[in-house]
Amino acid sequence: MPKPKRYAIISDIHANIEALDAVIADARAVGVDDFVCLGDVVGYNAAPRECIQRIRELGCKVVKGNHDHYCSHPSVNLDDFQPNAASVIEWTRRTITSEDTQWLHNLPLTATIMGFTIVHSTLDSPEHYRYAFDRRDAEDSFNFQRTRVCFHGHTHVPCIFRRTTAGATHGISKVGPADGLLEQGNYFINVGSVGQPRDGLPKACYLIFTTEGLAKLSIEFRRVDYDIDAAVARIKQAGLPDRLTTRLYTGQ
Repeated sequence: MPKPKRYAIISDIHANIEALDAVIADARAVGVDDFVCLGDVVGYNAAPRECIQRIRELGCKVVKGNHDHYCSHPSVNLDDFQPNAASVIEWTRRTITSEDTQWLHNLPLTATIMGFTIVHSTLDSPEHYRYAFDRRDAEDSFNFQRTRVCFHGHTHVPCIFRRTTAGATHGISKVGPADGLLEQGNYFINVGSVGQPRDGLPKACYLIFTTEGLAKLSIEFRRVDYDIDAAVARIKQAGLPDRLTTRLYTGQ
């Protein structure tokens, strides 16, 4: 029997070092073997350099999120962005180093790790950063999925989509703290957000994926308390929009 391997799958850190450090500590406390990052290391919060450094220290596989893309392309226009998000991207461009910028720029859009796939948004057009909110969005991605499981982020809302062996796609919008063994079929799983949850729960969210070969796979969503006051103080000190502070307390 192969030895089980446990991955901490994290996404949408968004420059929240307090949340990221709390998640890393929790994952290590429960004995994960490795970390995987689904992108958006930067954006929205006020510790982009610290979060880039921490992720690089982990030495884990990372894919590029839309905020990573825009923060590492200073000439790209931000007219289509919500104003608060655009202002933080402009601030981040000025704040991170040229080495940080190059690291973000060089991140791949997708990757495959030991039989599972990772992407920030969807597999049908990862470069366009489409959102997968419902079953139809998931079906588009399933058509390009070549592994049994694909993990993604981008919406900041934990969610499980499953395509059965008969080809039907089902969505489970609410997930519990421990979801256990995956049944037969393929899965497109949103792991939630470390640094800016949007499902009404302010605790940082991530997922533990356990593999025992390709036949026995299990997942566990975890929520972690972190020092929101400290993250808010950073935002205020940086002069970033007030809306970014209030949403951390509400998980919106």
